[in-house]
Amino acid sequence: MQPLTEAEIRGSFTNISELELERMTLPGLHEIVWEDREFLGWRDVHAIHRGYIVFWQDGRPVGMVLKAAGSRTRPGISSMCTLCRTPLPGVQVTLFTAPRAGQAGFDGSTVGTYICADFGCSNLIRIVPPASEMQPDPDALVAMRAAGLTSRLESFTRSVLR
Repeated sequence: MQPLTEAEIRGSFTNISELELERMTLPGLHEIVWEDREFLGWRDVHAIHRGYIVFWQDGRPVGMVLKAAGSRTRPGISSMCTLCRTPLPGVQVTLFTAPRAGQAGFDGSTVGTYICADFGCSNLIRIVPPASEMQPDPDALVAMRAAGLTSRLESFTRSVLR
């Protein structure tokens, strides 16, 4: 992922009000290893049910505000993140809804999907087994997973922008 500035992040959002944009907290941008990410995702420290995703699409950053569901999956139940397709304990995957862009979002129309609660998808797709006869190239596996994650994120974004 290409690095983003605070101004690029704030200017990228498509489904957020001006007031929400002013209140939005940003992660520590100086701490991010950009080349190991497909998107920047974080939870708002002041509003625990709010999350944000920003990624590059067609040469420009696109951002979305998301709201985490208030209920959690029961302990002992497994879930799968829709973006990275990693099976995890249910408490580590959350249903996030995103208001649609434009008037539809202001009227209450949303799109939802299950995503890693900490937006750690980019880290999870990089956990690969050692090279073996069945999987000789771990780098190719990471590249394939990254392409799939990006494709699914773009599809979700199209649903929000529609």
